[in-house]
This record gives sequence, C-alpha cells and structure tokens, in this order.
Amino acid sequence: MKTSECDIVIVGVGGQGVILISDVIGRAAVKAGKPVRGAETHGMAQRGGSVINHTRIGCRFSPMVSSGGADVLLALEPAEALRFAHFLSPEGVALVNTTAVLPVTVTTGKSRYPALQEILAPLREICKTVAPMDAIAIAKQAGTAQAMNVVMLGALSRYIPLSEDLLLAALAEVVPPRYLEANKKAFALGKAEVE
Repeated sequence: MKTSECDIVIVGVGGQGVILISDVIGRAAVKAGKPVRGAETHGMAQRGGSVINHTRIGCRFSPMVSSGGADVLLALEPAEALRFAHFLSPEGVALVNTTAVLPVTVTTGKSRYPALQEILAPLREICKTVAPMDAIAIAKQAGTAQAMNVVMLGALSRYIPLSEDLLLAALAEVVPPRYLEANKKAFALGKAEVE
C-alpha cells in the first residue's frame, strides 16, 4: 500500500499512547521531507476516554481524514476500532489490538462489552484487510507491556510511506533512553506480526 500519500486514523483510549504514535509518524515524515498534517481529539484522555488522531502524510491541505478515506485505521482498543470504522476506505487496512479496555459501564454490569468477533466481523465488511493482534502479549515478549503502542506502530510501518530507519530515529526522540531497546524490539515484533 505504500505510496507517497497516506491517510491514517489512530484510535484508542486515554493512556494507551495514541498521541505518541502520531508524534513519531509526524517526526519521521518531517525527516523524510514529506508534508504531514495532523489533528487530534483527546476527550477524557486521563480517564480512559476515547482518543482519536488524524495523520495525513503527503497532504498539503486539511488535517482531517474524510469519512471513507482512511488508508489505515490503527486501533489500540477493539471497540474504538468499531466506533471509528466509518473512516476506513474500502481498500483500507484495519490494524486492531485485541485487548479490550473495559469502560465503567461494563465493569459495573450496566452494559456488555461485545465479543471480539462481533467487532471484527463488521470491520471485515467495510475494508479490504483486517489484522487483529494481541499487541500487549507481543509487547511483553519485548520486555514491557507499556510498549503495546509501539508494537502497533511496527505493524503500521508496513503500510505507510516512511522508512523503518526514520520511524526508529523519531521513536528515539520521544522514548526515554532506558526504554529504547525494549521499544525497538516491540517495533520489530509488531512489524513481523503483519509480514
């Protein structure tokens, strides 16, 4: 899918690292000399609320991805993938972390969290490729569950027009040095998951 332009919608809940991923992509795009635009909504980010980021590589105009226009939907939480699936292009790719973050309404018994297949089935009807992965388990293999977002970034790297070297250089600018090796390993494992 790698072309000179790519529209990405990154979604998750507060604390999962949506903003870090968009920051790395933006920095890597600048290093590559590509125009990049982005817009984000944090919601109740510190309380597990919905977070969405639009990142457009090669775009010189609006930072917002239009409905049905996303080349990639990167979802750090499965229900958020379904919530924002309307952004996906029919030719698009949905990369979905399969580990749920249960909202208070579910933990208190007021509502039911859908089964994973209930989330993935409609996505498969919307876009060309759906790639579910347990990014937390993969991150644990790299040495830290907190690198789940970097596992997802590694998977995303296969679909965007930015080199692995530039993405890793940008990652090194935003991750504390003591965590960099584990994050590089998480990136490699995430990339391998979709190859």
